[in-house]
Amino acid sequence: MPKTGKRTTAAREKVDKDTLYSPMEAVALVKENATAQFDETVELHIKTGLDGRHADQQIRGSVVLPHGIGKEVRVLVFAEGEAATIASTAGADEVGSDDLIQRVADGYLGFDVVLAQRELMGKVGGLGRVLGPRGLMPNPRTNTVLTEDNLARGVEEAKSGRVDFRLDRTNLMHCIIGKASFQVDQLGDNLRAMIGEIMRSRPTGAKGQVIRGATLTSTMGPGVPLDVNQMLEMANEPG
Repeated sequence: MPKTGKRTTAAREKVDKDTLYSPMEAVALVKENATAQFDETVELHIKTGLDGRHADQQIRGSVVLPHGIGKEVRVLVFAEGEAATIASTAGADEVGSDDLIQRVADGYLGFDVVLAQRELMGKVGGLGRVLGPRGLMPNPRTNTVLTEDNLARGVEEAKSGRVDFRLDRTNLMHCIIGKASFQVDQLGDNLRAMIGEIMRSRPTGAKGQVIRGATLTSTMGPGVPLDVNQMLEMANEPG
């Protein structure tokens, strides 16, 4: 068994696993424990009361975080004609149709977000086996299948820090809320926005409380257990 380093041991000792922390206490503690020699990503991990085997208990959506995610987002757009011009003007990193679809089918994955012109989804649908497992497949429910009228806004939101969320096979959700270099208030704002949107996306078949448990953590830091009730109250507060 590998030996636990001093940094990791010290970070773990600061977290009481029997305590449920308020959202802002958790944010501050995660920042304090993010001592790696790079800007660690801060993530929210959620245990749900949903059963993803049932279609009416699936949850999926997206949210534009007030302070972004702290990194440059590479946006690829499948579009042609006037829509391609609109996407390029809005700041998309790569825009194309048949040739770009083939590049992705051949294994190209140099992007973080994929948007698609609605009229091209018949062709883009064939990329499901490549993009689906990576959570990159365009989908109307995550506002990534767009018309010419809303394509520019979609590109701008993706570049500014829109984050998708979805239920995984174990009925958990893993959501980026920013970087450890963010201020406590900035991470708090992003957390509030994320939880608020998740609750607004409550599926019709959900029974009881959707969020049963939550942990806030950084890339190399220990998880900090959150008080779910306080987190839900925070989501209802004005930003």
